[in-house]
Amino acid sequence: MLKKLYVILCFSLFASCEELIEVEDISNEAVIILAPVDNTTLTNNSVGFSWSPLDFAESYQLQVASPNFENAQVIVEDTIVNTTSFTKTLEAGTYQWRIKAINFAYETPFTTQNLNIEN
Repeated sequence: MLKKLYVILCFSLFASCEELIEVEDISNEAVIILAPVDNTTLTNNSVGFSWSPLDFAESYQLQVASPNFENAQVIVEDTIVNTTSFTKTLEAGTYQWRIKAINFAYETPFTTQNLNIEN
């Protein structure tokens, strides 16, 4: 009898924990880019990428490709960051960058922007 009671108690605790681990669905949200905005041309090769924080996001995946993701010759950066900014030094050229928010169970679609670096 004690064994049955123990099994029932363990099952009840597990079921209660499941309710506590609910994760907010962010899959229909979008990350708002602050800088550099679409089609920006920079003369400084140190680029500060920044975006608005998204509620319930735990981290962000930032990717940079040259010349773009559809015809990528090189993926310059693919990183996970826990802040809302990232700095990268880029050579002169044409780039596309994108960002998405991630939490334990969900992720947003990428938000993509074009960028040119001139020296």
